[in-house]
Amino acid sequence: MKTIKEQYKEIVCGWNEERTENVTNRCTEIADEFAIGFAEWIVNASVHNERWTKISDIKKLLEIYKKKDYE
Repeated sequence: MKTIKEQYKEIVCGWNEERTENVTNRCTEIADEFAIGFAEWIVNASVHNERWTKISDIKKLLEIYKKKDYE
């Protein structure tokens, strides 16, 4: 499996090497921040809100988090 950075690099390839590296690094930072936010939300939600602990489908939890995060 390719790393997130490798996947982003494939998307933005075609630009000069420096631009590709800069965009790839920033996209990776954004993905990392989002993943950390989701993990923290899961931990806090399961401690403070029992209804989330009843949902075992991680994709469903991610959809709930994304809607919460953008509202």
